[in-house]
Order: sequence, then C-alpha cells, then structure tokens
Amino acid sequence: MKVHDGLDGIVAAETRLSSVDGERGELLIAGYRVEELAPVSSFEQVGELLLEREIRAAALPPHSEMLLRNIRGIEVIDALRMAAGTLSEDDLPGAFPTIVATYWRLLHGQEPIAPRADLGYAANYLYMLNGVEPHAEMVRGLETYLNTVVDHGLNASTFTARVIASTGSDLVSAVTGAVGALKGPLHGGAPGPALDMVFEIGDASRAEEVLRRKIESGERLMGFGHRVYKVRDPRADVLAAAAERMFTRAGDMRLYELTRAVEKTALRLLEEYKPGRRLQTNVEFYTALLLHGLGLEVPLFTPTFAISRVIGWMAHALEQRRTGRIIRPQSVYVGEVRTIAPCVA
Repeated sequence: MKVHDGLDGIVAAETRLSSVDGERGELLIAGYRVEELAPVSSFEQVGELLLEREIRAAALPPHSEMLLRNIRGIEVIDALRMAAGTLSEDDLPGAFPTIVATYWRLLHGQEPIAPRADLGYAANYLYMLNGVEPHAEMVRGLETYLNTVVDHGLNASTFTARVIASTGSDLVSAVTGAVGALKGPLHGGAPGPALDMVFEIGDASRAEEVLRRKIESGERLMGFGHRVYKVRDPRADVLAAAAERMFTRAGDMRLYELTRAVEKTALRLLEEYKPGRRLQTNVEFYTALLLHGLGLEVPLFTPTFAISRVIGWMAHALEQRRTGRIIRPQSVYVGEVRTIAPCVA
C-alpha cells in the first residue's frame, strides 16, 4: 500500500461548504468567491449560508461562566476548549465569543460583560472585550476577517471535527476536539510570530537586512508559504484590503505601510533565495496586522480565529453526520513480527 504522509492528495469527503483551489489561488465559501463575499456580508449572513440557522452572540450558561471564574493562569485557547465542553448544542456557536471575552476580562481582573441584543456577532465580541461600543470601521474589519476564515476545506481542525462526528458523537465533542487541533502552532498559531517579525524590523529601511539574516540562518519567514496554495492565498488580499480600509479610517497608517514594505521585501528575497518554491503571502500575515489594529493582543489571535471557524466546524460535522459513515483510514505496519518463547516446565 502507498502511504500518503499527512493524507496529501487524499479526497475524504464531498462538501457544499467551501472549495480550495491551491493552484489557481481560489477559495469559494458556500459557492461565493471569498473576495466578493467577505468584504460586504455580515458574519450572520455568512453563518446562515453555512449552518442554515440564525447566528448571534449569546450569554453563557451559568455553569460555563462558573468554570471560567474558577480557572486561572492558562492560555485563552485552553479556557475556550475547556468551556466549550460544558455547552449544549443549542449554545453553539453563540457562546464562543462570550467565552473568549469573559475569560479575557477575568484574567485582567475585570468583570465579564454580557452581549447586547442590539449588536451583531462581531460588534458584540469587541464590546464584551473592551466594554465600549466599537467604531463601525473596527466592526467592519473584524467582520471581514471572520467571514474570510469561517471555512477552508479539510484543514486539520475541520477534519478533526468530521472524524469525531463520523463516530456518531455529538456536535459539542466535535467542536471541542477541533479547538484542540487549532491550538497547534502548525495550524492556528502563526499570526503572532508574523506580527513579531514586523515589529522586529521596525522600519522599512531595515527590512532587507533583517529578512536576509533570517533566511540565511534557515529561519522560516512567518506569514509566507502555504500547504495548499501554490500562488498567493486569496484570503491575504481580502485582509490586506480590509486592513487598508480600517487603518485609513480608524487607525495608524504607519504600521500598515511598514507591513506592506516588509511583505514586498520578503517576497523578493524568497524568490531570490528559494526560486520556484512559490512562497507567497498567506492569510496569517494580514491577520496579524488586522487583529493588532483592532486592539487585540496576541493571546487572543487564535481564539478569535475559533469564534469564526466554529461555524465551519459545526457545518462540516453536520454534513459528515448525514453520510452515516465512520472515517476509518488504514495504516501500514512497519514494526517487527515477534514470537513469545514457550515456557519450559
């Protein structure tokens, strides 16, 4: 049997939810090109396209809030994973932004804030984090981000959710397992380091010097290259445009301009040092800029991804459940064949 390491090239499901074409640099979400859908739709509209139900931020069940009040000193993504397991299927996905905001405020000695009925999913998340009704451009920036990352084929966390759902387990278990997969730095943890690199450079005049040193020392440039996309990640363009709009109307353009200069230099040097590798800008590069511009700290980056992707996880789990078939690949044994010596009386 041929072993497909990492399941490369294996088609494991049919889906109506999203289509990822790595050669053409195209992402469809519920049939719409991401660059057309994400900048103009509300997250509630995109959520309904995938889940066919109303999406809104919701208050936490009392036992879930009690759990968050009684844990300290763990990462936000770990608190999200723990609290997710206390929810009912009806609580998903509305409780996700509330869990993240509640734990973040408790970590900083502040009382949690309940969601407001007059605010949307994205606006409520920022409101529950900061206690201030957010600027409309901040909401639009976050909403575009949430729309952009809501689903992306059979990535590691989504595949995890489908595997769990295929056993006949419940949606809460599928989503909780997906959060665990997302925590891994090879999947959901790259935006922070991408931003760190921009801050390390600090000034566009230092970009070439710093980036050359990183490449020559064998260090990976975070925010460039993708397992699937062999051309530019289409989500990077959507988020670059969203960041430009947000920073122009409600932010510091100096950081945006520095980020664009770092990107331009990085792409030129990657082609120089690694010709033909097609290491293009990926979604993490502009995710870092956009989320930082929203005032979010790095520990919130991956949990913020999760409050969007929970929609995709649920939709995939439901889709998998309808097939009625368990996911059960095979493996090739490469160990020894051993025998047990007979006992001598």
